[in-house]
Amino acid sequence: MTQTIRIDVDADGIATLLIDCPGQSMNVIGAQFIADLEAAVDRLSTDEAVKGAVIASGKDSGFMAGMDLKAMEDMLLPPPGQTLDMATLFTRVFELNRVLRRLETCGKPVACAIEGTCVGGGFELALACHRRVVGDNPKTQLGLPEILVGLFPGGGGSQRFPRITGAQTALMYMLQGKLFTPAEGAALKLIDELVPAGTTLDAAKAWVKANPSASAQPWDVKGYKVPGGAGSMNPNFAQTFMGAIPMMQKEAQRNMNAPVALLSAVYEGLQLPMDRALRIESKYFAKVIAQPQSRNMVRTLFVNKQAAERGARRPAGIPPAPTGKLAMLGAGMMGAGIATVSAQAGMQVMLLDRDMASAEKGKAHVEAELQKRVSRGKMSADKMAEVLGRVTPVTDAASLAGCDFVIEAVFEDPAIKAEITQRVEAVLGPDTIFGSNTSTLPITGLAQAWSKPENFIGIHFFSPVEKMPLVEIILGKKTGQQAIAKALDYVRQIRKTPIVVNDSRGFYTSRCFSTYVSEGVQMLAEGINPALIENVGRQLGMPVGPLAVGDEVSIELGYKIMSATRKALGDAYQPSKADDVIETMVVTLGRLGRKNSKGYYEYPAEGGPKFLWPGLAEHFPRAARQPVAAEVRERLLFRQLIECARCFEEGVLMAPEDGDIGAIFGWGFAPWTGGPFSHMDTLGIAQVVETLDRLAAEQGDRFAPTAQLRDMAKSGATFHGGTKKAAA
Repeated sequence: MTQTIRIDVDADGIATLLIDCPGQSMNVIGAQFIADLEAAVDRLSTDEAVKGAVIASGKDSGFMAGMDLKAMEDMLLPPPGQTLDMATLFTRVFELNRVLRRLETCGKPVACAIEGTCVGGGFELALACHRRVVGDNPKTQLGLPEILVGLFPGGGGSQRFPRITGAQTALMYMLQGKLFTPAEGAALKLIDELVPAGTTLDAAKAWVKANPSASAQPWDVKGYKVPGGAGSMNPNFAQTFMGAIPMMQKEAQRNMNAPVALLSAVYEGLQLPMDRALRIESKYFAKVIAQPQSRNMVRTLFVNKQAAERGARRPAGIPPAPTGKLAMLGAGMMGAGIATVSAQAGMQVMLLDRDMASAEKGKAHVEAELQKRVSRGKMSADKMAEVLGRVTPVTDAASLAGCDFVIEAVFEDPAIKAEITQRVEAVLGPDTIFGSNTSTLPITGLAQAWSKPENFIGIHFFSPVEKMPLVEIILGKKTGQQAIAKALDYVRQIRKTPIVVNDSRGFYTSRCFSTYVSEGVQMLAEGINPALIENVGRQLGMPVGPLAVGDEVSIELGYKIMSATRKALGDAYQPSKADDVIETMVVTLGRLGRKNSKGYYEYPAEGGPKFLWPGLAEHFPRAARQPVAAEVRERLLFRQLIECARCFEEGVLMAPEDGDIGAIFGWGFAPWTGGPFSHMDTLGIAQVVETLDRLAAEQGDRFAPTAQLRDMAKSGATFHGGTKKAAA
């Protein structure tokens, strides 16, 4: 027995290798597992009493989640300050490939018995086995999702997957990080046998016993050919890459390293014998892992995201406080969306609005969303009826009796919010935790309507609630620990990712996100071609251009927020050219955005694709000199970076980890950066300050570096390495 693998040989000479990584909720691949697997392969290949093997999981949580990404950097890269030697890095990266190649050429049949999740390196282990037997459970997920965190399959997956399915199918799945069910895997021929869940081990043993000589992979048998063909002169192979390269560039906008490396590894590797192909894969994987991009993405999109979801910001020592019955105030699109995800999580939801027609309309939204899941095969009709039955439309606050958590999503007006808050407290009492879903209004002020402000908290959802993964938890000046714990427990119930921030106007996400839009509008006011602004925004890695975002969230909403902020700040408010554009669009032209099909874009009534409104050139004339794309990109990027840095210096953000997660999952900040704070670290704080100083001189004080950034530049500190977290 080794530390991570238990080996048992039965009377038929079949060795069962049970993977059980200690201290881990799921099996993962780390240095110890690789060493233990090699020891098991040594025994398998040399012990004549062993006729074959079955690899299975000793955990109920699933087969294997893949590489231990938390430990990967320490396992592969030198300590900070030491020189990175690429030859050494290649040797370390190649270690898993070397051991898996030994496994598939050990001369004995090896089957893999998969129950539950098998992804990433775990699925690469399965691909190196001679037979893959999977329990037929539609909830089981299989596949190679590494591309989603800035990596690509580096344990042989980029070579074995296409050798089974062909290059075109393999690239479709690997470039998207697309997972699949056991049934899909069988259709792709990645799974050899589907059996009832819980019977995989017996089925795998039966196959090994019946096939003592089945110890060679198809690609090691003379005459093997890649499905669909391979080689630069093969028409199908050439056509696949002629399509894959521009499609990848369109999606990645030349910002991502991993997709390029994956395409290169597949293209080169499939034209070579497997032993050489695996070295090609490891060469490209080493190049990817040597760059900070992959490390930033892994840290934010996987390690820190998981930590947030598991309660990294939850106060210690407070018992779990799950929500059983939710009072949802407001049945508009946002409130109905919150009701949907809450009911799906098993909560009873009292959906309150001013009249029954409005409340029923909210429930109809819930029904429509659930029906979409049914039509896609993700929910049964019976399950839909059960979930829908948990939502009760009401109009009287007295109907909320018994609710243990409140979320308010009424109109963004402090007076309206205060009135409903007080009505609800009269029914539920001040000891109930009250959460306000607001995107801009300070929580401390709203909390004055609840007699115990320590039980009042902000809980900011993003639209559409059903799809957006982030929830921003906002702490008022008096918000207490019980309220924080309750809100975070609720977010965990609905399976979303939380960040925790301190109170301010616009909080973190809305405040920083708005700078992307406002800088785009500012450039429009300066006469910069709107098509240039929009295209560069997408090339930066943002989901859409800033003007398109302005239309989607509503130019009218921007006008209302601008007016409210101007009123609240008085003489301290600093107007900009962007304000004039917004006022012209809303007040003078009545172009409110997508909501009335007239904004920076035109939305054809017949349903054709939207296009930039030609009238923009008339009302905001083009400047004679147009900037190059790099200048526009720099402004759109650094305007966001400096606002994020201000939020950290001011204590709105308590941790750069939350800043990175909130940016990517909240407003779609370029994922390839790993988030604004990771990106500033990568650029170097001194370089960031130098660029901001130049932009401030050219464009104005909105780009001026913070004092904290200047101090960090002098000391060499970084956000994720040497800077103390800002005080609350």
